[in-house]
Amino acid sequence: MTNCCEPVLGGALSEPEAEGLAAGFKVLADPARLRLLSLIAAAESEEMCACDLIEPVGRSQPTVSHHLSVLTEAGLLRREKRGKWAWYRVVPERLANLRDALAPV
Repeated sequence: MTNCCEPVLGGALSEPEAEGLAAGFKVLADPARLRLLSLIAAAESEEMCACDLIEPVGRSQPTVSHHLSVLTEAGLLRREKRGKWAWYRVVPERLANLRDALAPV
């Protein structure tokens, strides 16, 4: 698989590359979203129910749902509806793209 973008330190980014990376980093710049992503990534089963994410982040259900939606729209999480609950899983390829953009050349 090829990265969407060259490493930031590897040369000048194109406008679309810069916009794509900035959008991803902007989503991760929120502490609640970063915490949610880390909780899901660290889950033993590699997924978590939205209902289990409310208490650990200390936010209301609507707030947690909003942050999960933002992470999903950014391509960082996948959402699967099971009954009345939504289950979330990290998209490793998207995280790798962001990580690799900051890797030394």
